[in-house]
Amino acid sequence: MSTADDRSTARRALIVIGLVLGTALGLTLVWATRRVLIWILVAAFLAVALNPLVDHLQRRLVRHRALATLLVFLAAFVLLGGLGALIVVPLLDELGRFVDRAPELLDETRDGRGPLGELLARSGLLDYARRHSEQVQRYGGELREPAVGLVRSVLETVAGLVTVIVLAYLMVLEAPRIVRAVLRLAGDGPAERLHRIGREISRTITGYLSGNLLISVICGGLTYLVLALAGVPFAAVIALVVAVTDLIPLVGATLGALVAAGAAFLHSPTAGIVVLVFFVVYQQVENHLLQPVIMARAVRLNPLTVLVSVLLAAELAGLVGALLAIPAAGIGQLLLREFAPAPGARTLPAPTDPDAGPAGG
Repeated sequence: MSTADDRSTARRALIVIGLVLGTALGLTLVWATRRVLIWILVAAFLAVALNPLVDHLQRRLVRHRALATLLVFLAAFVLLGGLGALIVVPLLDELGRFVDRAPELLDETRDGRGPLGELLARSGLLDYARRHSEQVQRYGGELREPAVGLVRSVLETVAGLVTVIVLAYLMVLEAPRIVRAVLRLAGDGPAERLHRIGREISRTITGYLSGNLLISVICGGLTYLVLALAGVPFAAVIALVVAVTDLIPLVGATLGALVAAGAAFLHSPTAGIVVLVFFVVYQQVENHLLQPVIMARAVRLNPLTVLVSVLLAAELAGLVGALLAIPAAGIGQLLLREFAPAPGARTLPAPTDPDAGPAGG
């Protein structure tokens, strides 16, 4: 008996050790390939969002799946390109004017004149820069060193963006075959259930996108109103930039606020303070009211769940986690409701026919 017990204990220990080593190896593999996995996850998110448009176009106008997919992606590129042109062209024009006036603005700033010079003079930064001119120049020289790293990051971002687009295109193109293969493997019984879950997941992601766009439109419209009333030039362009950055949950309004407040301060200190106060108030309203309420209606999540999901995902996975937190929480709730229903739901009695007599009567 003792020998058998020893063998059983040793076998259990080996199984536990194997499970621990396998888990550690899996986590190491996930961590080593985290960049590619993030690309695949983002591509799948885009594919699920664009697939209903491709299906609709294929049913109504185009029979060939490849042509319908190509048209939808081209339309998305044209839309994004148009928005980019609305932002970039005026900014490049303004940048050219700034470069032409740069020597004059620099002289005014050094003499404490102009909006920026007066602001630096009032804050005491101008006197500090004059007293520590050599140190400021040394800091300026050190800022050039990270330029190589910045270029590398930009190239990696472009490569990642191209990879995501190609992956999303192939996922949408092969979506019917993938769905048929999964349903065939699942069998006739679970196939209907999986098909229903897939529709609900697609609806969740579509609701998230529509809710996020609605919040961005609200933010952009209010920003344009405040900038226009403050007399800040290029109010429409700045508001469009703010609306685009506001697509990022939680931190998007902050990024847009930096752009808008910076442009407002260059116009006048009063306008800068007004815009800054507006964004401080608006960001609190958006993070704690607009986003939880709108996303709760769009994704059918509790507002507290929306806020906690975004906070935790942003802490764990950064920007990508913040972007995918709300649809992931909605999908998780859907799967829990589908595969782990409430215990009371299993004990409900079957409906009976009121016209039928007692059993066995």
